[in-house]
Amino acid sequence: MLEEEELVFSRNAHVIGGGSRRRTVIHITRKGRQELEESDPIPTKKTGAVFGPIPDSVVMHGRDEDMGHITTSLSDGKSIVLSGLPGIGKSTLAREVSEHFSQIGWTIRWASCNLDCDAPSVGSMWLGDNSPSSSSAISSAAGSGRTLLVVDEAQELHPRHVDGVSQLLNEASSGPSPVLVVVRAPSPFDSLIGFEEYRIGGLKHHDATSLLPEGIDPDTARGITDALGGHPLAIRLWSPDEGLPEKDEAVQEFVQSTVIRRLSDQGLDSLDELSLSPIPLVVSEMGHEEGTSELDDSAVLRWSREAVEPHHLVRNVRRATWSEEEAAELHSAAAERWASVEGPRARRLEAHHRMERGEESDAIWISENIQDISDHDSSAAAILLESAVNLTEDSTIRESAVHLALERGEVEIADLHISELPDGASRKLLSARSSRIKGKASEADKIEQEAISMLEPSERARASISSIVRIYDDRLPGPISNVLSQDLLGRISSVDLSGLPQADVEAATLAMDIIRHGVALASSDLAEASESRASIERRLGHDHPRLQLLDLRSRLAVRSEGKAPLEAIDASRTIIEDCASSLDRIRTIHATLEACGPSPPEWLVEAHSHASKIPLREDIAAFRRLSAQRWYWRGILEPGLRMSHWNEAISRFRKAECNNAANELATRLAKGT
Repeated sequence: MLEEEELVFSRNAHVIGGGSRRRTVIHITRKGRQELEESDPIPTKKTGAVFGPIPDSVVMHGRDEDMGHITTSLSDGKSIVLSGLPGIGKSTLAREVSEHFSQIGWTIRWASCNLDCDAPSVGSMWLGDNSPSSSSAISSAAGSGRTLLVVDEAQELHPRHVDGVSQLLNEASSGPSPVLVVVRAPSPFDSLIGFEEYRIGGLKHHDATSLLPEGIDPDTARGITDALGGHPLAIRLWSPDEGLPEKDEAVQEFVQSTVIRRLSDQGLDSLDELSLSPIPLVVSEMGHEEGTSELDDSAVLRWSREAVEPHHLVRNVRRATWSEEEAAELHSAAAERWASVEGPRARRLEAHHRMERGEESDAIWISENIQDISDHDSSAAAILLESAVNLTEDSTIRESAVHLALERGEVEIADLHISELPDGASRKLLSARSSRIKGKASEADKIEQEAISMLEPSERARASISSIVRIYDDRLPGPISNVLSQDLLGRISSVDLSGLPQADVEAATLAMDIIRHGVALASSDLAEASESRASIERRLGHDHPRLQLLDLRSRLAVRSEGKAPLEAIDASRTIIEDCASSLDRIRTIHATLEACGPSPPEWLVEAHSHASKIPLREDIAAFRRLSAQRWYWRGILEPGLRMSHWNEAISRFRKAECNNAANELATRLAKGT
């Protein structure tokens, strides 16, 4: 180590431009400067790329043996679960391991977990925005030679998301990249396959002593390190003003009796707010930010870029001091404060504190606000709904939990909630969705028809039309089979609109005409397409913007050697560039890609790349299907990532209840076509 050779020394200090945060500052010594002047210039090494919220590098004391074992195992392709007590230095060691591999040119993909984290969250940290959500797609995209995958703070995962992250880790570890999982003991995972477990303990006396302030005499240093078991965080938290810790005092007792007790009222208020929060907070959004400087000076805080939280050891000790009544009061005050703040993040935090307060009225509030929270973060919404169903017998909240679980592809969780719903059409429709996602198409259709027959006339017609649209969408791009065409037209003709008000009849007829038009184009029946188009024009008016899109689809459907006329493709470009609706733009891009054959123009590839970044709501079935189709086209346009993109498309087709499309694409992927 450079410090051991007296080439550098380190200290904690405030840094200009570094905010309120104290940082480890490294200073070169006179001996170090002399060594540098006398040494030969060192050629610059190209370090590997780093992705994700990797923490700042700090000086690591000791751990040479641990470091050697872990780096050797990872280099050999083994995956490791690194465990130990809170504050023992797991993340610091993992950071140093990552630095080692980065320095020899490896790519580092780092994810840090919190309560809201799920498998897609890990994927987005490893891969960046617009990453896939299925475990197979994430592991395929992230895993490669000379790449280290890291998951830190795994113990923070909510039980709802442990199985999903466990599946991702198992898939990732079976690929070309070793995985390093950092977790406080005991680990929440009970099904990691092929991982080597490695537990670290306290530092040896010599290494632990280097964490103490300067000027501590050897006997006192020995007493401190022995009393605290070489626990690095506890040693950093010790102050010379406090005297020697009790010999048999546990680290947790030391934190409570010494570290927390010395804080001012302002410091305690800030600590309580941060300890209550399910996720790290930015100091400027805190209600009690005044005490954060004191917490920072006391080495209580850990930073992740601009966000801050207490070291988990301190947080857990502080939480344990509250009675149930005190905790409820603190959560109630926090909920009221976040209620006055705008935005989805504030709603998520307000919802957490409402749930922790545990009143039935809060469960009703959750059901009314869950969509806004889900649009921002479905993993957080899933956790909140799991809490809400335990507070009330309201079946609408449980239905919301089922819908969200199905949208996320969590069929087992959905089935548990479905079993608690009262019998009726709603339960049957949800059961049909579950069966379809599980690939039981015949069973799903039977249950769905039973449910539809139980609905009121207006709801029956809407459900029937939605089913027809789903069946039409359940296929990959290309001509429609005669069997499917006849099935769809037969279903359309059997929809009963007699019980609907006239305004609803018009809307339903228009929806079926649009489906009829799409079926006609997909089966190259241009005469039927023209008739359907005329019917649509009578209802919309001759200058309605949707007619322009229908006409474009008709022009693109005319093919010569599998390719539409150049004029039609040029017309598509104009419409795509001028299209005000993001959804219509994506659909038009897909239709044009299908019409271009194997060599689409560069402008169209670019347009699809931009369209791939447009977020699509997961709570609307048609949008889920469109998202699956978008991943399918990404696999066509980016052949180097085809396996990852098509795995994601398959997963999304299944979530959208399009098993035919999923199965066909899985077959094509297996054949390499």
